[in-house]
Amino acid sequence: MNKVYSDAPAAMAGLLKDGMTIAAGGFGLCGIPENLIAALRDSGVKDLTIVGNNAGVDDFGMGLLLKTRQIKRVLASYVGENKEFERQVLAGELELELIPQGTLAERLRAGGAGIPGFYTRTGFGTQLAEGKPTREMNGMEYVLETGIKAEVSLVKAWKGDRSGNLVFRKTARNFNPMIATCGATCIAEVEELVEIGELDPDEIHTPGIYVDRIFKGVDYEKRVEFRTVQGAGTAKTASPIRELMARRAAQELRDGYAVNLGIGIPTLVANFIPDGMNVTLQSENGLFGIGPFPDEDTVDPDLINAGKQTVTAASGSAFFSSADSFAMIRGGHIDLSILGALEVAANGDIANWMVPGKMMKGPGGAMDLVAGVKRVVAVMDHCAKDGRSKIVEQCSLPLTGKEVIGLIITNLCVFEVKPNGAGLVLIELHPGVTLEDVQEKTAAAFSVNLSSDGTS
Repeated sequence: MNKVYSDAPAAMAGLLKDGMTIAAGGFGLCGIPENLIAALRDSGVKDLTIVGNNAGVDDFGMGLLLKTRQIKRVLASYVGENKEFERQVLAGELELELIPQGTLAERLRAGGAGIPGFYTRTGFGTQLAEGKPTREMNGMEYVLETGIKAEVSLVKAWKGDRSGNLVFRKTARNFNPMIATCGATCIAEVEELVEIGELDPDEIHTPGIYVDRIFKGVDYEKRVEFRTVQGAGTAKTASPIRELMARRAAQELRDGYAVNLGIGIPTLVANFIPDGMNVTLQSENGLFGIGPFPDEDTVDPDLINAGKQTVTAASGSAFFSSADSFAMIRGGHIDLSILGALEVAANGDIANWMVPGKMMKGPGGAMDLVAGVKRVVAVMDHCAKDGRSKIVEQCSLPLTGKEVIGLIITNLCVFEVKPNGAGLVLIELHPGVTLEDVQEKTAAAFSVNLSSDGTS
């Protein structure tokens, strides 16, 4: 059977129709099937349901199909930096099923493995679990999620042979292996197409049984999705209060910890790992072991991508798929997660992915992190831009997780969240901040346990 085609349009010939479901690999702009997306756009097929981690950016990746209005429905984890995607959703022009990132990876893997459904802790008690069956097991509540199948899967690999065996490069693996398995027909584009026998069988990531058509891609842009850390900059130029918050969060690190850092202020924490402490960072796009951390750089694990990154993988690091990444997280193998928040409640509930009618970023990996990581620390501004307190009795915004936060670090102070919904304890004040300042700007009740100098 000849699986090799000349280019993307030839590989897609006879497969496309209006209204079909297509799954596409990639994480952000890393490991996306650029040639196949361009051919899909040029085909003019419309009313598509697209499944993938996100939808690229406004002028690249799946964002190209949003611009041409060829997409009717999206199943994704993160709206992210795609302003047109967010606009169409908020305007009711696009159907969107938001899925926690780890749940999406597992649903795709399950679909390709013939597993109709599975239970997960992720998302329980949140808006994204409404209407889904739940079940108590081992004293905990779980949500039933279903496998995902697509009519066509589009993936991008580093190398492939004529029988369809694929090898991915570093974090460009991400969602590609699971998406390769979930389609009735899988098309793979590769940077290098080699003869059968040239790939080491022991190094193949996706066996050719899953791949129906393959071709050598051309003119790869390999854009890098740089993220700006607002008000932070590098460690040397960070605003004093954000640097203080990051330094305080770094005090929660322990020797030997595996740690996941969120975007924004939490990213800066990596610059303040104490000398001599062995801490390993996990990035949910498929890398465990990031470093070293030069003093002049701000570390952003989410920018590690396809060999084009300013922060390198440390010796002893490992690359893996997004399904494996979230198995680490859900399985309790990550010791600490430090992430931002829009609101945190007195019982440890957190909301950090949506402001109804105004902002729709998607849950990304946060729901998995707060459900599966051993300890979760929120680092956030104490008040919103309009002066509203973000430390509240009950969250008014859609929840990311219930009773999951153990410590809150704000630009004013530090709260400990007592277990089992027992409330907040003020344990530290930042320099120049008074108890009255905190009382005035906190919407939740709290007790106080400060030393005489205002610290814990």
